[in-house]
Amino acid sequence: MRVVVVGQGYVGLPLAVRAAEVGHQVIGYDVDERRVKSLAAGESYVEDVTSERLARALERGTYRPSELARDCGGFDVAVVTVPTPLQDGAPDLRYIEESAHTLARFLRPGATVILESTTYPGTTEELFAPILEDGSGLTAGADFHLGYSPERIDPGNTVWGFQQTPKVVSGVDAASLKAVEAFYGQLVDTTVPVRSPKEAELAKLLENTFRHVNIALVNEIAMFARHLDIDVWQSIEAASSKPFGFMKFTPGPGVGGHCLPIDPSYLNWRVQRELGQNFRFVELANDINNHMPEYVTRRVVDALNAKRRSVNGSRILLLGLAYKKNTGDARESPAVRIAQLLLDMGAKVRAVDPHVVEGVKVDARLARVEATRKELAAADVVVLLTDHDSFDYQMITEHASFVLDTRNRMTGPKVEVL
Repeated sequence: MRVVVVGQGYVGLPLAVRAAEVGHQVIGYDVDERRVKSLAAGESYVEDVTSERLARALERGTYRPSELARDCGGFDVAVVTVPTPLQDGAPDLRYIEESAHTLARFLRPGATVILESTTYPGTTEELFAPILEDGSGLTAGADFHLGYSPERIDPGNTVWGFQQTPKVVSGVDAASLKAVEAFYGQLVDTTVPVRSPKEAELAKLLENTFRHVNIALVNEIAMFARHLDIDVWQSIEAASSKPFGFMKFTPGPGVGGHCLPIDPSYLNWRVQRELGQNFRFVELANDINNHMPEYVTRRVVDALNAKRRSVNGSRILLLGLAYKKNTGDARESPAVRIAQLLLDMGAKVRAVDPHVVEGVKVDARLARVEATRKELAAADVVVLLTDHDSFDYQMITEHASFVLDTRNRMTGPKVEVL
C-alpha cells in the first residue's frame, strides 16, 4: 500500500521505517525542510532508528521523506503523528488540524486515516473527522476508514521497541477498526482493539497519568525522607521485593519528554471543560513534579553553603541534559530548567551530554563540555541529572569534590543522593 506518515519525529520516523520494512511504499511527510534533508541523506536523529536502518529503507526505495504536501496524494493509509503541546494550559491542536486539512485534499473512498497524536478523548470524532469530511466531501465510516491508535514509543528502550509493544487500535465503526487493526497487524506483534476512539484516547492518558502520579508520590516521599534521615532508595528497593501490589517508581529531578509534562493536563482540561470539575490527582502531581527542578537547585545551594560558598560565581557541572537516560531527547527536560535557574543565580554552569545534539534549545549561557578529569575536578558541585550508561561513574566519584546524584548511581563520601 501507499502509506503517508505525517510527522517524522520520535513517533513518526520509527513507524514510517517499520512500514517501509514490511514492504509498503512510505512517504514520510514533515514540514521541517532541514529534518527532511537530514533524513534523505540517511542521517537519523532518533535512537530507535539507526542511520544504517534508515539508509536501507532509502536504498530499497520503500521510504521517501518529503516536505511537499502534494507527495501525500494517492495514499491508501495515512497516519498522523504530530506534536500536541499545551498553550497557556490548554491543548494546542493546530498541528492535528493542519494535518487533517492537508490529508483531506487527497482523501479517496476506501482509504484509511489514523490519528496517533496524544490528545483528549473525543478529538478523533469531534475535531479530526469533521475537518477530513469537510475538506474531502466524504463521510467517515461510510466512505473512508477512520481510527485512533495511541503512540507508545519509549525512546531508547531496547526491549520494548515499536514492533514489540502491543498497539491499542480503534475505529469509528466496525469496518474502520478492521482496517486499522489490519494495518498495524503487519507492523507489530500484538494489537489490542477497543470499542471506539474515545477509549483508545483515554487509555493513552491513563497510562501517562498513572506514571505521572506515582513519580510525584516518590518525589515527595524523597523530600520528606531526607529530613527524616531515611534512605528512600533503600525503602523503595525493599518495597519492590513484594511480588504483588507494588510497582517500582524512583525519584528524580523532575519529569520531561513529550508525555508526562503534558498528557495528564489534557485529561484535566477535558474534565474541567465537560464536567466543571478538577482532576485533583493530576493537579497535585503537576505541582510536585514541576517544582522538582527548584528543589534540586536548592540542594545545590545548600551544598555550596555548607562549603561557605555562594552559588553566585561557583562552577557547577551538570551531567545530562536529556529527560531520560541513553537518549538525546531533551524536550521539556528538567535538566534544562535547572541549568537556567542556576545561571540566573550567577553560577558558571557547564553541561555534559554525549547524546543531546547542539541544536537542542538550551540557554545560550550554558557551556557544553566533555566529562574530563579536569572538568570534574574544577567544579564546585557536580550534579548527575541524567544517568546515561556512557558516563564513567567511577571517574566521577574519584575526581569530583562533591556530587549531587539525583539518580542514585553513585556512592561514596563525596556523593549525596536526592
